[in-house]
Amino acid sequence: MPTRERKNSSKRKDAGRAPLLIKNGHVVTAVDSFKGDILVADGKIRLLGKHLEVIEPGAKIIDAAGLYVLPGGVDPHVHMELSIGGGQFSSDDFETGTRAAIAGGTTSIIDFVTPEPGQPLSEALYERKEAAKKSLCDYGLHMSITSWNENIPGEMRQCVEKEGISSFKVYMAYKQTIGLDDKYILAVMDEAAKLKARVLVHCEYDEVIAYLQKKFKLEVQNSGPKNYAMSRPPSVEAEALSRALYLAATAYCPVYIVHLSGAPALLKIVDLPYKNLDVVVETCPQYLILDRSEYERPGFGGAAYVMSPPLRSDVDPVILWDALKNNKIQVVSTDHCPFNMKGQKDRGVDDFTKIPGGAAGVQHRMALLYTYGVLEKKISLNQWVALTSTMPARVFGLYPRKGALVKGADADILLWDPKAEGFISAKTHLHNCDTSIYEGFRIKGKPYMVMINGEIAYEQGVVKFEKGSGRYLQRA
Repeated sequence: MPTRERKNSSKRKDAGRAPLLIKNGHVVTAVDSFKGDILVADGKIRLLGKHLEVIEPGAKIIDAAGLYVLPGGVDPHVHMELSIGGGQFSSDDFETGTRAAIAGGTTSIIDFVTPEPGQPLSEALYERKEAAKKSLCDYGLHMSITSWNENIPGEMRQCVEKEGISSFKVYMAYKQTIGLDDKYILAVMDEAAKLKARVLVHCEYDEVIAYLQKKFKLEVQNSGPKNYAMSRPPSVEAEALSRALYLAATAYCPVYIVHLSGAPALLKIVDLPYKNLDVVVETCPQYLILDRSEYERPGFGGAAYVMSPPLRSDVDPVILWDALKNNKIQVVSTDHCPFNMKGQKDRGVDDFTKIPGGAAGVQHRMALLYTYGVLEKKISLNQWVALTSTMPARVFGLYPRKGALVKGADADILLWDPKAEGFISAKTHLHNCDTSIYEGFRIKGKPYMVMINGEIAYEQGVVKFEKGSGRYLQRA
């Protein structure tokens, strides 16, 4: 779907800048790979080819020999400064979170508007846009529907027609706060289908989770992080996903399954009985690389890995990698939602149900998928680009402006150094978080340079963009 023109409210101006020529790079897209050059002018890709020259005075030439040249990453599932009540927010705001995103090669994010139940969508959207103005990279928004009343259909239409928001999220969990009963989820899907919008679904069976949480709190003396995972077994994801697909088929609504974590849920997709249903599936690096043994860490250490859904068995990552290779899963996002161990996660030291769920990841998605996917032959270079850039841009109405290296696209370009090596650590990451779930993980390959709309946003370890440089992306 084409994107609407956006208002240039950022601190950057595209027009009038000298052209920039990237030469001798190994260009990689979702479908192609070749040695070539890219000419950038006025924030857009002007030409792709071989042996390109530029004659304009002041033109900048970048020699990309030995580097991969990719479209910038698009992370369609992040939660910057997410409120969890009591004045507490996830530890990355839009400034710190997008700075980390750029350093990792991601040039666009899509976050969420999460209205309080009963709050007008327009009011919640205004508040979220104000918070997002701190963003360093370009950003879009999904609209969560957290309650249902007679005004919601009209408000959803306003989101699509006036605000360029073409995706809505519903939660099958968290019914005490933002989750919806099936009858209201069906109503959301029915309205979204009329608007040709897509519905994102968080699939977990809320009633079973509540039952298991109560059971473990009463019966298990050590109410630690391990019991958080035990209260959300794979079956609660699989059962909820099955119902979500049935509801979507009933409403003829395109759906997007967020953060699929394990094999039982995946089987519901593979054995999908609704052959004409438009279903896109997302997973995250944590479910591809980590497993539930992390919850066995001494003391309260496992709390860093508390997330929803939780980590699964050591077999599930193998199955998920195979699903990526065979295009059963189409997108890898991060569900970036970090909380500090000290002062946030430790709120649940005596009650696992009070541990805020989420972890930092937006900086490391590209490197983790390259190191543990491409280099280990689990996915190809082209699939790496498709999963982290092109497919999310296509699914959410940003392509070909984002996620593509084609004439006329925004010059969001990642120069990737495949020879660079390093380790992930909370001591060096740019996330505003005191821990990393990938602490000590070796990575090979990292960004050398990142461009957003033709400007150098990151170069050799330094983020050059300032707070407020990002632009709001309207989608058709």
